[in-house]
Amino acid sequence: GPLEGLLSDDSVSDILVSGCRNVWIERYGRLEKSEVIFDNDAQLLQVIQRIIRSSGRRIDESSPLVDSRLPDGSRVNAVIPPLSIDGPQLCIRRFTHDKFDTDSLIDIGSVDERMMKVLKECVRLRMSMVISGGAGAGKTTTLNALSTYIPEHERIITIEDAAELNLQRDHVVRLETRMENIEGRGEVDARSLVKNALRMRPDRIIVGECRGAESFDMLQAMNTGHEGSMTTVHANTALDAFSRMENMLAMTGLEIPIAALREYLASAVQIVVQMARIPGGRRVISGISEVEGVVDGVVKMNELFRFHIQGIDDDGFAKGEFQATGVVPACLESLAQLGSSLQANDFNAGSLSIVSGPSRLSKDGGPS
Repeated sequence: GPLEGLLSDDSVSDILVSGCRNVWIERYGRLEKSEVIFDNDAQLLQVIQRIIRSSGRRIDESSPLVDSRLPDGSRVNAVIPPLSIDGPQLCIRRFTHDKFDTDSLIDIGSVDERMMKVLKECVRLRMSMVISGGAGAGKTTTLNALSTYIPEHERIITIEDAAELNLQRDHVVRLETRMENIEGRGEVDARSLVKNALRMRPDRIIVGECRGAESFDMLQAMNTGHEGSMTTVHANTALDAFSRMENMLAMTGLEIPIAALREYLASAVQIVVQMARIPGGRRVISGISEVEGVVDGVVKMNELFRFHIQGIDDDGFAKGEFQATGVVPACLESLAQLGSSLQANDFNAGSLSIVSGPSRLSKDGGPS
């Protein structure tokens, strides 16, 4: 339909349709209004239904919102009346065919080389990790890139609501949840898939996003021999990520004291990688924190690296620098026993690298 031209434009990363006459796109990190329009809401609804049918899902008055994907892997979310007041709403997060590896993230200024060296050792030596951040902050891209550090011989099982992970490894089993059918039957949720994954001889389990009861099973896997597993969480800070996971565990209905929940979380997760989208559109790793444990009933986290914004230039781009806090992680000795090359001087305090202006991989001077 009318969106075909936008879908063929590689510079467009998001297509946001807010009614038949209001189509916005994100290009190089910034939103702009498109000239594309639909004849009426009926045409827009027809396009949405065509997209949804191709992935075996459904959208109608009884099920007016849905997550789906396009054949190229792009993620689709649609909401129709009566839930959406101003006509059908459609969001398409484009699937990039460019495989972002860790070198690419360094090149575009999303992370510093020393920070990536630390993350490489954490992934390689099977430290369980949570990647946290807001919507569109680059969590999935970062997870995909970090997967290059997983040893080739390991078996990985991924679990997602709508498959969008593109792990750069050969031995990957991809599982996807399923919605109920018209009769209200056949639903398979993420928690069921996590339980089943434990029977599939995984070395690592990666949950695309923890947002409900599956958090308990994911953490249980991390605590029972599947170290090195990873997941993403929507949160503004590393501490907020733990608070959100606490809330998700409480939602499971388990009658566990909050102190026990925190101990369970702190023993399952060793590293929290915080993502942020800074002014100008650039996505950066804004913090790397080690989870040391629970002290006096509170989760203790050591921030190892951070991104500090120093100001905004006249074009609206953030200027800042990656910094090492000088804190040596408590796990450094145990990592050394496993063969890590990390040394205490890898965490010396100070500025690592400066980020200023558009991304170095952006086109036409715009931010990537």
